[in-house]
Amino acid sequence: MTDDLSSPQPPETEAGVATAEDGLVLLDGPDGVAVTMTAAAARSTGESLIEAAKRAEEQLAAKRS
Repeated sequence: MTDDLSSPQPPETEAGVATAEDGLVLLDGPDGVAVTMTAAAARSTGESLIEAAKRAEEQLAAKRS
């Protein structure tokens, strides 16, 4: 996967909203983004997002130092 930080689309600042329905997790995001996942996939995605957010915050803090 490549990071194209020169994209004209700015990073999203609104969080998605997750709900559970009939044993599945539905994630509704900005701009009409919608994803349906199994519970296992949602948990793994959530854990991955938390770790990536921590790394991104550390990177921003390092830039400010």
